[in-house]
This record gives sequence, structure tokens and C-alpha cells, in this order.
Amino acid sequence: MDHRHLIAILRGITPGETIAVCEALINAGITMIEVPLNSPDAFTSIAMASNALSDRSAIGAGTVLSKKQVWAVSDAGGTFVVSPDTNKQVIEETVRLRMFSFPGVFTPTDAFRAVKAGATGLKFFPAEVLGPKGIKAMKAVLPPELPLYAVGGANPDNFNEYFAAGCAGFGLGTYIYKPGMDASQVAERAAAAVAAYDAGKPA
Repeated sequence: MDHRHLIAILRGITPGETIAVCEALINAGITMIEVPLNSPDAFTSIAMASNALSDRSAIGAGTVLSKKQVWAVSDAGGTFVVSPDTNKQVIEETVRLRMFSFPGVFTPTDAFRAVKAGATGLKFFPAEVLGPKGIKAMKAVLPPELPLYAVGGANPDNFNEYFAAGCAGFGLGTYIYKPGMDASQVAERAAAAVAAYDAGKPA
């Protein structure tokens, strides 16, 4: 399944909201959905979404900090792991279990440690601190085929700046979902993100 390089980060979502919000995202065109593990009963949400929607989306986990959590994500049916740091054990275990790994990086040292461990793509976080210039400088020395994601401060208004810096896509957190938002609000924001991504994505 081809996915846009847009990851919806549903930090704080509860199992009761999960399916409706995921359906809204998928219908809008965002099919990579991350449930951070510091959300209430995150593994239940991941399992529910994976069971119901895995034919139309990729469901993964964020804020993954240990091998044990990687195993639990796999058991819940997750297909990708997003970690806030460059944890070699987490990356290697994710890849060993045939899931995709998107570790958080901030420096060239982080980035190359992640590459050597087998990362699928790199999450530049917080992107608003690094800025497009910082990402562009690091992109110049990284493997050209490795997808880079701007996370933390990326939104439809600045997608083009990050595309110009060499990013393939974005992780969208509070822009796309905050606890208390209903599915219709998420759908509206997701549609705006998809429109901006499709309009700006390099050929």
C-alpha cells in the first residue's frame, strides 16, 4: 500500500475515540497513524485500529523507548515504530520484527547512528528549532534515498519550506489532533494537510 509521507500523531487519544478519528484521517487521505504510548491505554487503541483498518492504513506507535515496548507494539498489530530518540536497540529490534523504524534525530551524530542501526526514515524533531536550514545542511550528507520527516512545528503553512530543504514528509501532532477534538475537526485539518502536501510535494 502506498502512503503519503504524512503521519498523524494522536497523542492522548482514548480507545473509545480511536476508530472514528482514524476513519476521518483515512478518508481524508492520511493513512499513516501513530498512537503515542503515553496515551491512555495505547496498546488497546493500536490493536483496535489495526484489527479494523489495517487493509486501508498503517497503524504504529510513538514514544517507543524500549525493546519490550517494541514487542508489545508488534503483538498489538502495529507496523511501524516512532521513537523520540536514537535508541539503537529500539531501531534494531523494530527492523528485526519487520516493522518500519522512524527514530527522532537532531544532530548528524544522531542521524548516522540511526542509519547504521537500520532506520527506515528519520524524524527531525523538534523541526521548529532545527528549521529548514538545519535540515537542509544535514540532508546534504545523508543517504539520498532515506526519507526525512519534519516533526514539531510542521503544518500546512510551512510544508513547502521543508520540502525545499529535502524533507519527504511530516509528522503532525497538535495540528491534527488534541484531546477533546471530535472526528469532524480532525477530518477538516487532515483535508487541509493533504491538500498542502499534494500541492507542494516535489515531483
